[in-house]
Amino acid sequence: MGILVLVLIFISLTQHGDSHGPDSCNHGGGLCRVGTCISGEYLAQYCFEPVILCCKNLSAATTES
Repeated sequence: MGILVLVLIFISLTQHGDSHGPDSCNHGGGLCRVGTCISGEYLAQYCFEPVILCCKNLSAATTES
């Protein structure tokens, strides 16, 4: 029963809203973080919305422009 609940939670997290998953975040040069991004980073997207964020370095964003 407990395994079934974990599977359902995982499925709901991966299919929720703006979630892209860690592979998409890492491929784009970001890091998945729990809670908030650290100083010098910005929220680019969500790895698993709304808890795990995909944070990217601010300096990388300014050099790409």
